[in-house]
Amino acid sequence: MSLYSPFVTEASEASSVLAEYSGIRIEAEQRDWSRYNPPAEIAEVLRAAFSVTVASSVDELVELACGLNRHQLYEVAFDTPNKGRVLEAVVCRVRNGVAANYPDPYMRRRDPDCMVISDNRPTNKPRFIDRFGHDFDQLRAETFEWLKTQPLAIFGFIAGQQGMGEDALVIAPANCGFFALGLALLQGIMSYDEIPDNFHPEAIIYVAPPFRHTHFDGKQVVVHHRSAELHEIFSYNLYPGPSAKKGIYGVLIGQGEREGWVTAHCSTVQVVTPYDNIVTIMHEAPAAVAKAKCLNCLTVILMVVWCWVRT
Repeated sequence: MSLYSPFVTEASEASSVLAEYSGIRIEAEQRDWSRYNPPAEIAEVLRAAFSVTVASSVDELVELACGLNRHQLYEVAFDTPNKGRVLEAVVCRVRNGVAANYPDPYMRRRDPDCMVISDNRPTNKPRFIDRFGHDFDQLRAETFEWLKTQPLAIFGFIAGQQGMGEDALVIAPANCGFFALGLALLQGIMSYDEIPDNFHPEAIIYVAPPFRHTHFDGKQVVVHHRSAELHEIFSYNLYPGPSAKKGIYGVLIGQGEREGWVTAHCSTVQVVTPYDNIVTIMHEAPAAVAKAKCLNCLTVILMVVWCWVRT
């Protein structure tokens, strides 16, 4: 199993890790990340990183999640100061993709108190400075310095609906491919060849799992840092719910407030009957509740249709 250390300092160590890459890695690393037009500060991070793998499809992310070397079982672990090797997740290749398991039971669901806001823009959520007693600037800089030491993975997507949402990026350590895969399945992924020349990131997710242990006592923390031009999400844990899902939901809420539209928090199902009648159900509620309600409604509709056909 391959292991990426977040504190690799010798090029030979990093090279031995990257030696496991084959095939898809070569093509992905030959792609030019500058095509995404990242802000100057982020371009500096990508330029300094040991390598940058540009993903272009879900299939590539499946391979990345499994270590890009046809692993059947892949450990996502980091050497963390004062804690040694920390195993964050175990990724298994399965028939329909990959399955990830978190050894720490705490990481198997979203911590409802993980979200904090680090800027001074209006919010009704807890602020970083109030919870931790200092501003976020230093930790933000430390995060970027840490990312510079990593083999990174990056891809672009649209936060929200095509033609209405925002251009967005995710930047994560390359061994966290399963997180990137989950994000792509939730929000989509833009093929590298289809990135327009005017692609302009207005939202970026950064992933830095070891900081959960070095700065936050093992707790899930996701920091939103908003400016006039960019909404940054710093995910200091690998459970995707607070960042890849609800984090992007927060991005869309902000965009909707600025542009005068509502972002629905809901689940939707659509039924097409044998007679080409289409019924669409949208239930606005937290995801698990909405899904249950939609499935209940779907069951009732199917029962009614079945009874009607029988008579």
